[in-house]
Amino acid sequence: MSLTSTASLHAPSGADVAQAKLPKRAALVSFVGSMLEYYDFFIYGTAAALIFPKVFFANVDPSTGTLLALLSFGIGYIARPVGAVILGHFGDRIGRKTVLLFTLVIMGASTLAIGLLPDAKTIGNAAPVILTLLRLLQGLSAAGEQSGANSLTLEHSANSNRAFFTSWTLSGTQAGAILATLVFIPVSSMPEDQLLSWGWRIPFLLSALVLLVAYLVRRTMPETPVFEDIKDKAQVARFPVVALLRDYWPDVLRVIVCALIATVSTLTAVFALGYATSKFGVARPTMLWAGVLGNVTALFAQPLWALLADRIGRKPVFIGGVLGCAVLLFPYFMLVTSGSTTAIFAAAIGLYMIYSAPNAIWPSFYAEMFEARVRYSGTAIGTQLGFLAAGFTPLVSASLVGEGPNGWIPVAIFVAGCCVASALAASTARETHKVDIADLGKRRA
Repeated sequence: MSLTSTASLHAPSGADVAQAKLPKRAALVSFVGSMLEYYDFFIYGTAAALIFPKVFFANVDPSTGTLLALLSFGIGYIARPVGAVILGHFGDRIGRKTVLLFTLVIMGASTLAIGLLPDAKTIGNAAPVILTLLRLLQGLSAAGEQSGANSLTLEHSANSNRAFFTSWTLSGTQAGAILATLVFIPVSSMPEDQLLSWGWRIPFLLSALVLLVAYLVRRTMPETPVFEDIKDKAQVARFPVVALLRDYWPDVLRVIVCALIATVSTLTAVFALGYATSKFGVARPTMLWAGVLGNVTALFAQPLWALLADRIGRKPVFIGGVLGCAVLLFPYFMLVTSGSTTAIFAAAIGLYMIYSAPNAIWPSFYAEMFEARVRYSGTAIGTQLGFLAAGFTPLVSASLVGEGPNGWIPVAIFVAGCCVASALAASTARETHKVDIADLGKRRA
């Protein structure tokens, strides 16, 4: 046999090379898709804190308008459990890829529609009603995005690096937050009349470009081998939600409580933004730049936390990060309300650094609690029910906040309590970082 023939026996085929690249490709697909979804989601949160009280809720006093705008932000989270049931069902029935393409289109269309929506001065009370309906569509889409992307990436990854590759879904979320804030910084610096008349629409209309890129990247991604295997063996659940609630209800409850850690995200991205600018006179660009710096920190830190979780386990990294957030919330508020730009930036970087630990780990941590035939449904329903608390955190915080420089203390106690509950729930979970993907979620005798 010639040397050429011998080499050809050992050289990887084109199919082998393509297969080896799938984990990276799946991570990229999840990253870009999540970036779009959460660019759209975060520009709504920023607008709800800074713009919408004056544009869509201008017929009431400013305090009530702010509460109504934050309520509209929270309403998007009401649709998420409903979307989790519907999209989880189809994600476990027909596959991850098809549902993920659907979520992209729904999110992109609803965000564009918000950017084109006439304000309350033009169409009266119909404006906030339509805005709320479009926010519900955003919530419906977001319900299926992260869970589907997590399942897709997890099921394309090797056992040794599942947390690392799956963490890129949440890195996409951070990138979406960064992109949303960077777009809003120059917009928020516009003269007030231009900002409120047409400037605020720019970030929503620009989502069309992000949608196009995300769709082109995602549409060629193959279905996961894990799902194809259960489909070939006729093991696809006819009603995944029924199987999930029958066999995995303790894990669903566990994910719901673990997901309370997301209250930290909406507290900083929405409530603290409006609180610092309206009560303490902090410039809008300062708070927006603090968000950028925090999210950039998380963008680089999350893959490192995930690598650590692949080595030592999901639980230590997740629980350590959650409890760290509970402690850091108090110095965070002290610094944010100090008026010092340096202190505000340091507060954002410090809190986001620690928050990025559970944020990087939960995509693999939650998904590994379920077997493949109910994985999409389990992570979607569990997280979205837990995220309800995050959605209404800005509204609850606005109701709890007191007068004076220390009025934030009840808010910090509330969110720290959510963090402690999340850590306690995580402590009851099984450690799965050394479990083969085929054995994940299997019931123990």
